Amino acid sequence: MQITTVIFDMDGLLIDSEPFWAEAGSETLAKYDIRLTTEQYHTSTGLRTREWIEWWFGNFNIDSSYVQDAEETIIAAAIRKIRDNAEPMQGVEYIFDFFKNHGFKIGLASSSPMALIDVVVEKLGIADYLEAKTSAELLPNGKPHPQVFMNCAALMDVLPMECVCFEDSFNGLIAAKAARMKCVVIPEHKFSGELRWNAADLILKSLNDFGVGEFLKIGGQLSIKA
Repeated sequence: MQITTVIFDMDGLLIDSEPFWAEAGSETLAKYDIRLTTEQYHTSTGLRTREWIEWWFGNFNIDSSYVQDAEETIIAAAIRKIRDNAEPMQGVEYIFDFFKNHGFKIGLASSSPMALIDVVVEKLGIADYLEAKTSAELLPNGKPHPQVFMNCAALMDVLPMECVCFEDSFNGLIAAKAARMKCVVIPEHKFSGELRWNAADLILKSLNDFGVGEFLKIGGQLSIKA
């Protein structure tokens, strides 16, 4: 089936927001005497904030009655930090122009709250490119469940098999594949050698590395213009 649609993740793919999520999360967890290693933090990227808090509170035996307050604290801090300090990832303008110029429908599907999605879309100046944006914030299940990607495809009136997703997290990769979509993954550099990324259809170092040749590698048709 012809690929007609691209769906982008957001955090860590389009905007360098992960350090600010990490700051907000670490500052909040520290209030409960929890300190994560870099490796521990990486294992939980791609989860929604509540799931992230519940996971680490469970691991460190923190009373679940504190989850909501911790979630609200992290989200508020992350939105403020990302709005004020985060920078676009390399190749954002290029990749959006590439797909727009080749006639693709373009969507955005993120685990982050819609309040942050709106902040980032405005900050990156990509509103005019997007036909749909979806958040897993209020869904019964977040990534690695595929629903946020499937909802985005439905809003654009396309089948999941017509879509290619761009992701940076393993949870997002699994969600995209579970939705029966192609997936291009751009993992954080220091974790890029891990074998688990081989579940993706294509592994790249940067958004700038995607072009017609890479589109053909994931099963795109030759009718796509050079």
